[in-house]
Amino acid sequence: MDEKILREVYNVLESRRDSPIDSYTSNIMKDSDKKAEDKILEKIAEECGETIIASKNDENLVYESVDLIFHTLLLLVYKGVEFDEILEEFDRRRK
Repeated sequence: MDEKILREVYNVLESRRDSPIDSYTSNIMKDSDKKAEDKILEKIAEECGETIIASKNDENLVYESVDLIFHTLLLLVYKGVEFDEILEEFDRRRK
């Protein structure tokens, strides 16, 4: 796997932000009784906990990690971070 699948997921998240349809990602980015950012941050905290538990129990670690990565990408899209900025930061840290 290369970065193409992550870029594709990122592009879908951006399209859901920019042209909302009735989907989980579109709905979580909308303001309602809570700010959208707070909802996303709460979801990241939840997924962090689930990833930790999965790691300790040696069960579903990949599944829970992907949920955590997905919601982190969702936050980055919501905050207007470009995908290439993420790749550039990884590249910068590699040096």
